[in-house]
Amino acid sequence: MAEKLARLGLRTDADLLLHLPLRYEDETRITAIRDARPGVAAQFEVEVVSCEVAYRPRRQLIARARDATGELTLRFLNFYPSQQKALAPGARLRVFGETRGGFFGEEIIHPRFRVLHGEEPLPDRLTPVYPTTAGLGQPVLRKLIQRALHKADLADTLPDALRRRAATADFSESIRFLHQPPPDVSLADIEARSHPAWRRIAFDELLAQQLSLRRAYTARRSRGAPVLKATGKLTKKLLSSLPFQLTGAQQRVWREIIADLAQPHPMARLLQGDVGSGKTVVAALAMLQAVEAGHQAALMAPTEILAEQHYRKLAVWLEPLGIEVAWFAASVKKKVRDAWREKVSRGETPIAVGTHALIEDAVEFDKLGLAIVDEQHRFGVQQRLALKKKGDGARGAASSAPRPPVGGSEQDLRAWGAMSAHQLTMSATPIPRTLAMSYYADLDVSVLDELPPGRTPVVTKLVDEARRDQVIARVHDACREGRQAYWVCPLIEESEALQLKTAQETYERLTAELPDLRVGLVHGRLKADEKAAVMAAFVRNEIQLLVATTVIEVGVDVPNASLMVIEHAERFGLSQLHQLRGRVGRGRHDSACILLYAQPLGETARARLKIIFENSDGFEIARLDLHLRGPGEFIGKRQSGVPLLRFADLEDTQMVEEARSAAEILLRDYPQAAEAHLARWLAGKEELLKA
Repeated sequence: MAEKLARLGLRTDADLLLHLPLRYEDETRITAIRDARPGVAAQFEVEVVSCEVAYRPRRQLIARARDATGELTLRFLNFYPSQQKALAPGARLRVFGETRGGFFGEEIIHPRFRVLHGEEPLPDRLTPVYPTTAGLGQPVLRKLIQRALHKADLADTLPDALRRRAATADFSESIRFLHQPPPDVSLADIEARSHPAWRRIAFDELLAQQLSLRRAYTARRSRGAPVLKATGKLTKKLLSSLPFQLTGAQQRVWREIIADLAQPHPMARLLQGDVGSGKTVVAALAMLQAVEAGHQAALMAPTEILAEQHYRKLAVWLEPLGIEVAWFAASVKKKVRDAWREKVSRGETPIAVGTHALIEDAVEFDKLGLAIVDEQHRFGVQQRLALKKKGDGARGAASSAPRPPVGGSEQDLRAWGAMSAHQLTMSATPIPRTLAMSYYADLDVSVLDELPPGRTPVVTKLVDEARRDQVIARVHDACREGRQAYWVCPLIEESEALQLKTAQETYERLTAELPDLRVGLVHGRLKADEKAAVMAAFVRNEIQLLVATTVIEVGVDVPNASLMVIEHAERFGLSQLHQLRGRVGRGRHDSACILLYAQPLGETARARLKIIFENSDGFEIARLDLHLRGPGEFIGKRQSGVPLLRFADLEDTQMVEEARSAAEILLRDYPQAAEAHLARWLAGKEELLKA
């Protein structure tokens, strides 16, 4: 039993208390058969008239039952001998289920039933239906939860003053109400989670999350970090050499980062910006700050295409200033990689850029002061932390002593393991404000909300795949006029289940249909050097049409590419569609993104395509995406390490604000209450939130 409960995350009585119902069934009243409404669950009290095993067309158990007003068929497609025995003619039953019209009149498929022995009173509470797992029935769960309600501590963790300020219901009353709702409550209110009891639970869950993240934020600020103050000489040289001016948003964000880097505790900042908003140059300025202050900086990206683009840009910008940039990736030859590793470990090369190769044990830094992770949601928790730890102090070097020396030098703090590198994470997937407030409460957030001048708006068109020939003709015309185009496909190999066009098949067809164009193919299964060669040829305009999978989603910058076709656009997520669309519109030419879709369209796919067609602002798309998908799926909770909120709704901005405010007050004025609240909600799970 413990093993089954553990699959649901239920290990203590406190866990059982917070295992709240998915829905409720009303077994407090009996409905006459003649009053049954199709599709509406109801309870009937009946007598079995007959019961037989029938074979039409498959083996099934059919029982006919009646009350004073009519007859009802009970049909079981899967059944046990014990059920057949219980449904003997003459047995009196209470049956619960949804009726529907059958061949022999009203019937219920797989009803829940109970044999009556004498007079049995009806329940005086609605019956809760809980999330469960294989082998763990509702009666067992109900019994365990009822026992926990009698045993567990239901004391309110919110001080009275704070509860009055937040205007929330009492915790004990709310929990008891949700597990044992009276029959006169509105089922619509309770199942829509608008009842005050549900709101109290949602508030407590948000509060626990905020407490944990704010405490992690405080703990981080108690650690030491190198103070990265710079003269600004190299920065001035870089800015004067750039062929563009920084936008107002870039200047604002840069100032925020400079202020953080000059502090003696580790920066943990999330830099988010829409596609093409210029995050790379901000990262370059931050790295330059570290180098000027005598430290090293590292930038890690999830794909070799993106990492190499960062490397090439940084090398062009920084090497004329006398700053060498190292490059770590699987495609780099071992001899070259070993040479880079030596120079980085001795501190001779101050900046390193790479993929996961950057966090291999063999790569060591002499004095890493700043770690930057791009597209942070594409890395696992441990991978993101591994780069930052390259700049941490030697853990355990002085583990026998209680604390590092007060006012110690950076060298002392590093030796004591109390020194951390500053960390900047970047994301081109804009995060709605309420989500950032909730899931990133332990980070400082900077937003690039202004696109650089010269970015041309991209016209988005929805086209049925039946008009594919017209789309191919448009691609041909654009390329013949000197432009370039992308054709994006979702799969590499054929999938019989999804029947999608593949990149390979599309490449072969387009090559045959457009013999006067140079067509290239790039996908994730190409070797790194082959992929790099194709991309380089596309950048040089030696390839006019590039057929690709989503490996080009981020990091590809070809200003001459003004047209993108996305095959089976209904299969992509909104974030992917927005990222892909951002690959065009980077030059002075009018640009378009054609979304080819296949009929019939499902409701969700139709909603996604409508959003991307009507919106170009990444933050608005992200807000609508959050509404469409929910927070857990939006942020990718398995990769992020952040557990999904079960009860709180992040669209409720006011509640998120109230939880943030209450967390600050609890930590400051009621530390014991804060500990009790975290113990109730996050016992054994708090590390997930910090990851």
